[in-house]
Amino acid sequence: MALSKTKSSFYRRLYIAYLIENGIDSVPKIIAFSGMPRRTAQDTIKSLIEIDIICQFTQTKGERHQTGHYTIEQWGAINRDWLNQNIEQIKVLLDYP
Repeated sequence: MALSKTKSSFYRRLYIAYLIENGIDSVPKIIAFSGMPRRTAQDTIKSLIEIDIICQFTQTKGERHQTGHYTIEQWGAINRDWLNQNIEQIKVLLDYP
């Protein structure tokens, strides 16, 4: 089944939020785990706010150049239980591990 751009974008945001919530919480980790291009990962993290997922970056003390990790502060209208129950299907649809 081919996904529309809107649906694939929405699912990619859910996938990224799921990864961050489960400890794959930096751009280098997301890239290494998923094979997603850096720019896609960065743009997707920035766009989480568009679906009311509040994601915060915490810089590692003493480090420079945006070294740190992300955390999901609020999920907005997204039901994490639904996401956890459907993540395998989302991965298949997006062709991500």
